[in-house]
Amino acid sequence: MTQAAAERKQRVADIIALKAPNRVPVFLQINYLAAKYSGLTYRDAYYKQDQWLEAFEKFILDYTPEMFLSGDAPVITPGPIHDLWGTVQMKWPGHEIGVNASHQFVEGEYMKQEEYDLLLDDPADFLIRVYTPRVYKNLAGLSMLPPLKVFVLGCYGGGFIAGALAQPQVTEALEVMLKASKIGAEWGMKFAEFHQRMDQMGFLPSHTAPVIIPFDVISDLLRGMRGAMMDMFQVPDKLIAAQEKLLPLLLGAAIQGAKASGNPRVFIPLHRGADGFMSPKQFEKFYWPFLKKILLGLIEEDLTPIPFFEGVYDQRLEYLQELPKGKILGWFDRSNMVRVKEMLKDTMAITGGMPASLLQTGTPESVKEYTKKLIDTVGKDGGYMMNSSTVLDEAKPELVKVWVDFTREYGVYR
Repeated sequence: MTQAAAERKQRVADIIALKAPNRVPVFLQINYLAAKYSGLTYRDAYYKQDQWLEAFEKFILDYTPEMFLSGDAPVITPGPIHDLWGTVQMKWPGHEIGVNASHQFVEGEYMKQEEYDLLLDDPADFLIRVYTPRVYKNLAGLSMLPPLKVFVLGCYGGGFIAGALAQPQVTEALEVMLKASKIGAEWGMKFAEFHQRMDQMGFLPSHTAPVIIPFDVISDLLRGMRGAMMDMFQVPDKLIAAQEKLLPLLLGAAIQGAKASGNPRVFIPLHRGADGFMSPKQFEKFYWPFLKKILLGLIEEDLTPIPFFEGVYDQRLEYLQELPKGKILGWFDRSNMVRVKEMLKDTMAITGGMPASLLQTGTPESVKEYTKKLIDTVGKDGGYMMNSSTVLDEAKPELVKVWVDFTREYGVYR
């Protein structure tokens, strides 16, 4: 590892530990900008992995951030797998939207309120036999499987199980899953190799193992925002019970994934906990207990959570003061960054604050002015990593270069 690579890694470690390194490090949410930078389409990221990773690496080497949003972002699932599965919950570039349009999540009520009891009784059974066929058209055959407990207990004998699996619709779904698994393994191996190569050069991938907290799983994926908000009033006990059921599964998967990858950082996108989605009392009852358990659970395993506090979290900062000191990198979107610094300077490292819109429509002078303000306020005395409020899909590469270069020039501590 070169000295420059070691220095980049040390800056990140210092920031998370609430120290001041030699200068303010940079965290870039590159996302689709790498395609634009190299003349690819957004669709290419989903279907031409080699070219996509070459473009991503070129961007990193040209801009040299200390940390970057992982190289498999925004490709949550490769295009060929979406095609095989018949994905309903997402529109990706070139599929129902333009080849240079950012992917879109298709929210819906994929679980009915009366189905909470099924989820609580056996989460795996519900998710495989009921939920999955609704969100993947080509896996509809899974709905014809008998309850999974039958397979575990074997109470009907091998002949019954073999007969259940031999149904044409079930067989078709299993064949689709097998084909997708082979593609996923190939893509996953290349992403892992890419991340390892970047890590060796001192360019740290933000994470390899993300986790979604229980409320957001229910609100995003199962009930939809409207359904989850109604559940807080109509079936609050079941909503809480479902979160308690899901929490160990989600936390366990994140810990296992992070340790297997060797990357200790775990990304946590937070979607429904912002000030505008629920009242402080609702946040305290339905959201914070589970978010806190996820954060503490990761920290107990010597992992570094990177929660992305989407939207405004100004009313939630007091809760965040309860967390262990120097163990978390909090990424803030549209919160008051000066207040965030005042409230959390002794609790967690801070990243974010640069409006992505300014990097799209601003001027070099306005970008420098805003960067200076962030460094002078949020970056004071360390504990801050320069970062945009959200991904850089529509940013101008030349303005991003101004921003990164000026951060290095002005953000010097010693």
